[in-house]
Amino acid sequence: MAETEYANDVLVSADWVEDHLEEFQDDDSDLRLVEVDVDTEAYEEAHAPGAIGFNWETELQDQTTRDVLSKEDFEDLLGSHGISEDDTVVLYGDNSNWFAAYTYWQFKYYGHDDVKLLDGGREYWLENEYPTTDEEPEFSATEYDASGPRESIRAYRDDVENAIDRGLPLVDVRSPEEFSGEVLAPPGLDETAQRGGHVPGAQNISWAAVTNDDGTFKSREELEELYADHGIGGEETTVAYCRIGERSSVAWFALHELLGYDDAINYDGSWTEWGNLVGAPVETGEADD
Repeated sequence: MAETEYANDVLVSADWVEDHLEEFQDDDSDLRLVEVDVDTEAYEEAHAPGAIGFNWETELQDQTTRDVLSKEDFEDLLGSHGISEDDTVVLYGDNSNWFAAYTYWQFKYYGHDDVKLLDGGREYWLENEYPTTDEEPEFSATEYDASGPRESIRAYRDDVENAIDRGLPLVDVRSPEEFSGEVLAPPGLDETAQRGGHVPGAQNISWAAVTNDDGTFKSREELEELYADHGIGGEETTVAYCRIGERSSVAWFALHELLGYDDAINYDGSWTEWGNLVGAPVETGEADD
């Protein structure tokens, strides 16, 4: 675990997960381990024993509206995999927990209090040779009763417009090339917007700036300094966004959960929505130093 204490107890180490693998594989346990990827082929080849596999694109997104799952669909998905609202759920995934962080945010949105991230994600687990298997667990279905949604952690178009008007912090966690408008998406990913650039007034603070080289999160002091250098100290509503909402979830997790900035919100519509809106203000060019 980190040497410094975060605002909330929301991270577990790979060692902790390894020590609890038997419980994660027990049908009667109140511990559940979930791997979340955008492509579940890697999960099918190797994953932590007992880990349930979720495909972020097909299982955690409404396939018609490009939105979070409805409350009913969220309940059905979790209940069908033996997860109840009282269970301790540990999430991890690829790309330094991009999609696991989004899923964590969705769990919180629907009121699941006892959810945590495996620090470092899938890559850390594999690179440090923790146990893996290709066997997919089966758990008895149960009822899941969501208490959300909790709209206080979610940003919509109106919230972004309000942030522009009031000069509130907007954190664009994409690459400098996406921020400037040079490209519309990271290399190899589909373009999802008609135009490039960033929300007026946004600051370009990469999602990767909150993690170490091994994918684990930086200390509280390092995170505080990172955002303080950009004038962000948690006193105002802070809106994080990216392209489709997954990278911004990593920044939201650092701001809201690790630093305890309760007014940090995640704009999951992100550039896919804003960059396609007719008449919405857009700026281009590099970030100010």
